[in-house]
Amino acid sequence: MKMNRPDSLNALNSKMAQELVAAFDALDADRSVRCVVLTGSDKVFCAGADIKEMARLSAEEISGDHLRPVWERAWKFRKPLVAALSGYALGGGLELAMCCDIIVASEGTKLGQPEINLGIIPGGGGTQRLARAVGKYKAMEMILTGGMISAEEAMAHGLVNRVVPAGKYLEEATKLATEIASKAPLAVRHAKQAIATTQEKGLSDGLELERRLFYELFGTKDKKEGMSAFLEKRKPSFTGE
Repeated sequence: MKMNRPDSLNALNSKMAQELVAAFDALDADRSVRCVVLTGSDKVFCAGADIKEMARLSAEEISGDHLRPVWERAWKFRKPLVAALSGYALGGGLELAMCCDIIVASEGTKLGQPEINLGIIPGGGGTQRLARAVGKYKAMEMILTGGMISAEEAMAHGLVNRVVPAGKYLEEATKLATEIASKAPLAVRHAKQAIATTQEKGLSDGLELERRLFYELFGTKDKKEGMSAFLEKRKPSFTGE
């Protein structure tokens, strides 16, 4: 399963989100499919949400079904989902990777949640899933600074399973998926469900809070300034309004 918007660095927009949800639905229903690899290109897994589209949205508009369905669908996908990363996995792209069950990354891959630089916060589960993966303090550093970390650092903090030589990430992810697909399908599905359940404790309330705060930020001047500055390729000037 490959994301393919090369002109936009595989940025998630509403159309791409709908297509991904439809693909997840089809793959979940296909009994011949036992494990799925989600990937992008060698240059970028996914650079995050499409800022050109998001910059036009108000707090009311963003609170509708904009991109949320793709993260929710990936998280509820019943079969094992392996993310194969290369290049960049940022913002909503990293959030999508964190909805997967296993993450394989190529050397040189950069991961981050840079939403703070746009005057907003992660809205696809980033504040909750990243903290659960790397711990409170590393998550605070990544989200509050908007900085990126290397694949090696991500693996050291438990965010990535394996780091492989450049160009080998898809091969490694496919090999891993093939191994998983060779196991008893019901046992694999039940094991995944059992592990996922432990992650859900307290997560729903956290996601609801994150979502509400994310929506509120779309009514601020800093959101407008951050996204305008990004599109105009200049440094933003935030005022706290």
